[in-house]
Amino acid sequence: MTFMELWSSLLVLSSIIFAWQYLGIRKTRNAFQNVSGPAPAIAQFFSRDSTDFQSHLAFNYPAVAKLYGMFGRPMLYVSDPKALYTIIIKDESSFPESDAFISMNYLLFGHGLLATLGETHRKQRKLLSPAFSINHMRHIVPIFYNVAHQLRDGLRKQVAGGTEEIDMLNWMGRTALELIGQGGLGYSFDPLVEDAHNEYGHALKNLIPNLVQVPILRLMVPYLMRVGPAAFRRFVLNFVPDGDVQRFKSIVDTMESQSRAIFEKKKAALLQGEEAVLQQVGEGKDIISILMRANASSSEAEGLPEDQIIAQMSTLVLAATDTTSNTLARIIEILAEHPDVQEKLRAEVLDAHAGESLVYDELDQLPLLDSVCRETLRLNPPAVFSTRVASRDTILPLAEPIVGVDGSLISDIPVVKGTEVIIGILGCNARKELWGEDAHEWKPERWLAPLPEKVIKSTIPGVYANLMTFVGGRRACIGFKFSEMEMKVVLSVLLANFTFELTDKPIVWNAAAVRYPTLGRIDNKPQLPLKVRLYEGAKA
Repeated sequence: MTFMELWSSLLVLSSIIFAWQYLGIRKTRNAFQNVSGPAPAIAQFFSRDSTDFQSHLAFNYPAVAKLYGMFGRPMLYVSDPKALYTIIIKDESSFPESDAFISMNYLLFGHGLLATLGETHRKQRKLLSPAFSINHMRHIVPIFYNVAHQLRDGLRKQVAGGTEEIDMLNWMGRTALELIGQGGLGYSFDPLVEDAHNEYGHALKNLIPNLVQVPILRLMVPYLMRVGPAAFRRFVLNFVPDGDVQRFKSIVDTMESQSRAIFEKKKAALLQGEEAVLQQVGEGKDIISILMRANASSSEAEGLPEDQIIAQMSTLVLAATDTTSNTLARIIEILAEHPDVQEKLRAEVLDAHAGESLVYDELDQLPLLDSVCRETLRLNPPAVFSTRVASRDTILPLAEPIVGVDGSLISDIPVVKGTEVIIGILGCNARKELWGEDAHEWKPERWLAPLPEKVIKSTIPGVYANLMTFVGGRRACIGFKFSEMEMKVVLSVLLANFTFELTDKPIVWNAAAVRYPTLGRIDNKPQLPLKVRLYEGAKA
């Protein structure tokens, strides 16, 4: 059998397995026949142009709505707080991540946080948790300021001649990568004050764009992962006669080899003693150094093998880069749209001397800065949904009844094993029934007063500020505080040094795993041009 024949056979086999799993839909349809939802349009929900459709689903349908997935199998979009609490916390074991999600993350990163479940996931989070504690944030904020000051110096060079149009998304991307590089890995990707090529950084930036180019591979991954050992799967992949697949494989290989090289250097420094550790980027305060120390002092039963530590590196960097950079870009764009808020926020950070450096507690207690971050994360979460798959037949209770297709009230939803559930992050964050009639308006001042009683008394299971932006439970984003402090540091330095205005170019935010801006809907290049000039009162 030739390789092409083998590849075709694998493709056919995977398609048969995939179809077999999804063709048993009658039971699911019967369970959800009284749940309303838009016409079958799952492609709309996951397309680049689906921002309006996702908002329509989140706000114009009940807190549990029905969609149709592959082969017409019903799915549930859930934004009801009590149902979300059941999925994420109370009955979390019945709603694990999908095989596709776990398999793809394993393929990309190895056995990191995003690719593990159960006991392995618990051990990894336990060892990583000290690196994301409030106590550690107090030690790592100075590293964030060092990076933010590099960003300041780089931008000053660009605006030395006056007002300049600058792609702030590009600058925020470079900055976010360097923040997680120094704070997460103890490694520098980008000096920011000058252009520099970094092989690891280049691979990370190109991973998602190249992943989009291999849809067949993404479809087949959950099934291929069950075929033989990893060495065999890798051997087969070497012979796939497809340029996109080989480029994708090369990127993954680069991430793995670079992560391993960083790990070996850290391992050697730890063996040499504290003086060698202090000579590294971040002086041993980075997440991976803390993880390695914790792992070394753990019992054999609670410790992690080296490959799982290495797997955390690219996992952390990729998870932290686009989410932080795109949110920062969105905040700056919104401040350009609201110059009055921009001025008030600038006054707040200048009064606190945030043009230089603040300690963690000073920065965390700036009320308007905190409100601007929370309100932007509420209305503009970088990811507007997450997914789970029911592992058994179960029941979803609702905080408030919804009206069924036949007009009756529904207080709980029977969920059939295998049902895909979409966690409606945007729907819960901005539902008028919870947040009030102004729920869809960007109003940072809402956080300077008591939140609506329904929000406070609800069972929203989010790990951050009564929001689902960072999800919750055992699969919550472990780095939410890390990300928040990155954003606050960068904003405090930028606003103390620059002013931002809109251009006349049309900015569109596109739906994706992490939303991103482009010029209109036709342009494919992620970018966010803004007018930037040096603030008149900025220190030289």
